[in-house]
Amino acid sequence: MVGLFFDWNLLMYKVIAFDAFGTLFDVYSIAKCVDQIYPGQGQAVSVMWRDRQIEYTRLVSMADPSENGSRFYIPFWDLTIKALHYTFARLKLPLDQDIELQLMSQYAQLDVFVDVVPVLREIQKMGTPMAILSNGSREMLSRVVSHQQLNDYFDALLSVDEIRHFKVMPASYDLILKRFACQKEDVLFVSCNAWDVVGASWFGLPTYWVNRSQLPYETIGNQPTYASQDLTELKNLIAG
Repeated sequence: MVGLFFDWNLLMYKVIAFDAFGTLFDVYSIAKCVDQIYPGQGQAVSVMWRDRQIEYTRLVSMADPSENGSRFYIPFWDLTIKALHYTFARLKLPLDQDIELQLMSQYAQLDVFVDVVPVLREIQKMGTPMAILSNGSREMLSRVVSHQQLNDYFDALLSVDEIRHFKVMPASYDLILKRFACQKEDVLFVSCNAWDVVGASWFGLPTYWVNRSQLPYETIGNQPTYASQDLTELKNLIAG
């Protein structure tokens, strides 16, 4: 695992951009809701649902990488529903409208990781602008951020809806530069998803990998600029 450089000065960055799902919000916390409906199935559903969700985003953009957006594009909320349908069919679990509504409503109320708020608070004290850059649709981002009362921390909630392409298309990361009128080296991109870190680094952004699951890093692509198990080290660096 890549180690942090402890002489790093965050002030060198003009913007800190966070991925949302998996980085700030726990996508696997939905397992608790699934277990209430189908005991013992929560982990299997949450993992497969997430994997299928990401696979669908890649299919959409790879099948039509047009600069004007993929003709196959559908908002992340709708794509998430389709991934849910696949997951339940694959696991041979009954899925009616009530269950779908219950699970999708829970997706808009995902748990926030315990290390998130202290870090956001410290960065805010520094006056460094913060943003979320996510595959999530505008409505999804707005709902989950509002539910966790995080609105005041972010200067922008950037959704790939604007370009009709999902990460890791270069245009997705370019949304940060356009919104803040800055250069690539001015942005620190923070994500728990190694594939997202690879995509951002290939685009040219400095990266911070939050390796929450203690996984090996990808065997292709650039190494992250910084990495740690959670965001606590980021907070410590800022506070120190």
